[in-house]
Amino acid sequence: MRPDTWYLTEDLDEFLSRAGGFLRSRPALHTVPLTVTDALRRRGLHLYGEQAPLFGLLEADAGPVRAVRAALLHTPPFHLHVTALTPQAAGALVARWAELGRPLPGVSGPRETAETFAAAWQRHTGTTVGIDKRQRLYRLAELTVPAPRPQGRARIAGPADRELLVRWFEEFKESTGSVGQEPGHWADARISYGGVTLWESPDGTPLAMAGATPETAGQVRVAPVYTPAGLRGRGYAGAVTAEVSRAARDAGATEILLFTDLANPTSNGLYQRIGYRAVADFAVWRFGG
Repeated sequence: MRPDTWYLTEDLDEFLSRAGGFLRSRPALHTVPLTVTDALRRRGLHLYGEQAPLFGLLEADAGPVRAVRAALLHTPPFHLHVTALTPQAAGALVARWAELGRPLPGVSGPRETAETFAAAWQRHTGTTVGIDKRQRLYRLAELTVPAPRPQGRARIAGPADRELLVRWFEEFKESTGSVGQEPGHWADARISYGGVTLWESPDGTPLAMAGATPETAGQVRVAPVYTPAGLRGRGYAGAVTAEVSRAARDAGATEILLFTDLANPTSNGLYQRIGYRAVADFAVWRFGG
C-alpha cells in the first residue's frame, strides 16, 4: 500500500480492529470517532440514516508492521469526519472520494485539516465551500461549581421525561443548525443509560438539560447542553453541566470533554469558569452552497 493510499470499508468490526488502537492512543482528539463508532456498535449501523456508514484508515510502514496514522468516518447525513491529516494525505483522500461518487455535504475535523481538505475539494471538484462552524474542544481540569448556584437540584432523566427530551432536542437542533438523530431515537438511547441530566426547580419543573456520551477509551463527552430561550441567563446551564461533569469523573472517566461554538462567547466563558481548558480547535465546512 502506498503511503498516501486510503483503505475504505463498511465493516465496523474490521475498522475497529485495525484503527482502534490509533483512536484510543489520543482519546481527547479522537473523541468524535470513538463515541460515534461506540454508538454504532451498540445500536446498529443505520443509527443515523439508511445509507451505510463508511470508515477509512491510512497506514504507514513502522518497522515490520504497518501503523495507522489517520482515520475517517462518514455517517450520512453528517459531514465526513477526519483525524489530523497532512496536506498530501488530505489531497489523496479528496481524489479517492471523488472517484467513489459518494455525496459529501462537508467535512469536520481539526481546524487546519478541515480547511486544507475543503480547499482541496474545491480545487478538485469545482464545488463551492464555506465555513459552517468554528469549534473549540475543551477538557475538564479542576471542576469549579459556578456561583451563585441556582436554586433547585439535578436528577437523571427517565422514561417519564421522554416527551420533554424530544421537544428540547428538537429545539436544540433548530437553535444550533445541527443535523442529528431523530429526536425520539436520541431520547430513547439516552434514557436507556442515564445519559441526560436535568436541572429542575425546587417544585420539580425542568429548567435545563445536559447530556453525556457513554464512556469509551476513558473519555466522556458532554453534549448537548440546552436551556429553553426564556430560561437562559439564570445559571441553570452551568449548574447542570457541572453536575454532569462531576458524575462522569466520579464514575471513573479520565477525560471529560466538550465542544463549543467559538461564535458563542457566553458558552465559552461559562465552561472555562467551570474548569474546562482548551485542547484544540476544530472546524466544520459545508460543500455546495
